[in-house]
Amino acid sequence: MDTVFQFFNSQLIMIYLLIFTIILGFEVISKVPTVLHTPLMSGANAISGVVIIGAILLVRQAATDDFLQLGLGTLGVILGMVNVIGGFAVTDRMLEMFKKKKK
Repeated sequence: MDTVFQFFNSQLIMIYLLIFTIILGFEVISKVPTVLHTPLMSGANAISGVVIIGAILLVRQAATDDFLQLGLGTLGVILGMVNVIGGFAVTDRMLEMFKKKKK
């Protein structure tokens, strides 16, 4: 239990930053009009590539017996890839609406 408190005390700024970015992101996205939501989100999904690179670096520098870092890094890679693939699928579907239909 003492190690948990020590971890939180050493990472307190990062925890505050995470909470702040969650609240800020929610406020910004909730103010976006419905018409702009799909293009904005499909473009924002490409940013998940940065998450994937960070997760790969986390897995790469993790010790072989540190299952928490390995698990979080693997989860980050999986969720980031799902987000990127979903973003490309949504963008492709959105662009398909603007193509001329074949007779």
